[in-house]
Amino acid sequence: MASLNNVLMRIVAVFAASGLGVIGAGAVAGIPVMKAVMVAGLTAVAAVIEKLARAFMDDGKLTLDEINAAFASVDTKAKTVADLQVEARQTGQDVVVSANSAAAPAAAKEDDPNYN
Repeated sequence: MASLNNVLMRIVAVFAASGLGVIGAGAVAGIPVMKAVMVAGLTAVAAVIEKLARAFMDDGKLTLDEINAAFASVDTKAKTVADLQVEARQTGQDVVVSANSAAAPAAAKEDDPNYN
């Protein structure tokens, strides 16, 4: 039940974040503000629901990773582990991912005593 409530609240957040982001663009393009908000918000929500449905169809259950992946796909400012790995490679660092924390850059390879 807590998971369902979390997903529903996150869907509301997706709608708000996507809908509110187009207010200025709608005004400039001459589209009524409410119409622009509704179209952008519903489009983002539909994308999330589609990804959740596809993940559920795969094995009949949704894991936390599948739920997070569905929401991360519409959050263009979110950083995934892959994004952090690319940034770390560009700066010469390794990425360490643990179960209880987000991905974070580790020490540079030159500073790693196990690095050959």
